[in-house]
Amino acid sequence: MPEYPALDLPDNPRLTHNITHFARALRKAGLPIGPGRVIDAIRAVQAAGFTSKDDFYYTLRACFVNRPEHRAVFGQIFRLYWRDPRYMEHMMSMMLPAIRGVQEERVTQSAEKRAAEALLDGIEPEMPASEGDGDTEETLIEIDASATMSTEERLRTLDFEQMSTAEIAQAKRMLARLQLPVKPLKSRRGMASLQGHRLDARRTLRAAMRRGGELRRVHLQKPRPRWPNLVVLCDISGSMSQYSRMVLHFLHAVANEKGAGWARVHAFTFGTRLTNITRHLATRDVDAALAAAGQEAQDWEGGTRIGECLHVFNRDWSRRVMGQGAVVLLITDGLDRGDAQALDKEMERLHLSARRLIWLNPLLRWEGFAPRATGIRAMLPHVDAFRAGHSIATLEELAEAISRPDDMGDKARLMAMLDG
Repeated sequence: MPEYPALDLPDNPRLTHNITHFARALRKAGLPIGPGRVIDAIRAVQAAGFTSKDDFYYTLRACFVNRPEHRAVFGQIFRLYWRDPRYMEHMMSMMLPAIRGVQEERVTQSAEKRAAEALLDGIEPEMPASEGDGDTEETLIEIDASATMSTEERLRTLDFEQMSTAEIAQAKRMLARLQLPVKPLKSRRGMASLQGHRLDARRTLRAAMRRGGELRRVHLQKPRPRWPNLVVLCDISGSMSQYSRMVLHFLHAVANEKGAGWARVHAFTFGTRLTNITRHLATRDVDAALAAAGQEAQDWEGGTRIGECLHVFNRDWSRRVMGQGAVVLLITDGLDRGDAQALDKEMERLHLSARRLIWLNPLLRWEGFAPRATGIRAMLPHVDAFRAGHSIATLEELAEAISRPDDMGDKARLMAMLDG
């Protein structure tokens, strides 16, 4: 541990206390902040001064933020804590239940929700008093719980990107319980069965030869079940970061589920390059597994080169993992600025190698979604099913998409847009 010299703090002793409390709120919102960073921030403020708000903002951000996805959370908490003198009243009003026909303003950004939870940790908002007769007694609000959804039911349809820290933790526990069963494939090979419908001529004749040609029993067989592989190609670029983390939690549960039917589960991540993370899924602890996968995939939250990564997969991995009628899950938003013709060619090759190719796109959560992006227009014709992948409910629907060969999701509707 580094030894910090005695701090020559500013004249106002509350500044040190406020920076410490501000760091505690950031830590509750998910930023990895320890005592060392708090001390560094105090020393940095001492060196930079407290005269300019912009200098103060960037000084604290340089000390507390080291990942791009934490900037939004930091900005929200900083704005509420340091710039708005009534931030507590503002956040409490946002968290009050909707009553008397007044619709609650929905917090659409996950950064705002995480900031509110961090700053209001342990503080319960007070209910407003009744209006009209001037009575100051506390108003009793009765809520019919029979008409409300449970917490888990609400989380099933909530967008992964809009979840707070606590909701993400609960959603991960729900994903760990999900199943993705698959039906066996038809096989020409048989196996012995007393209730079989097919004659096992070889076994019947061998048994007769051991008895001098006397045929005492006719042996039967039934088709031997053959299970397909599951191959997942997951986009981990900046626009897909939160969705990819949740999908990988779900994929870890599928890979470690007994009796699911999959022969093997192969997982690849791609952003600017392709990374095979299959071996990490064998780790029973999901946090350790995803931490190891994150260390190996160095292109987290970077750019997107879908065409180049699919080319590497088709060239180096397709023959190894696509045997036995593999089902391929492609998780990406399709926002690629590369060569559209090359992407079209690689998607066609991937489609021909797979038994089924299912594309999960979180952009389908928008009602007005249309295939206008060049990458989406190049990829869409080469998939068997095109479905949303932004919530727990959409991942639960995967079982239906896999078990029904005729399921196309929203592909037919979007293809009509392309043709029109």
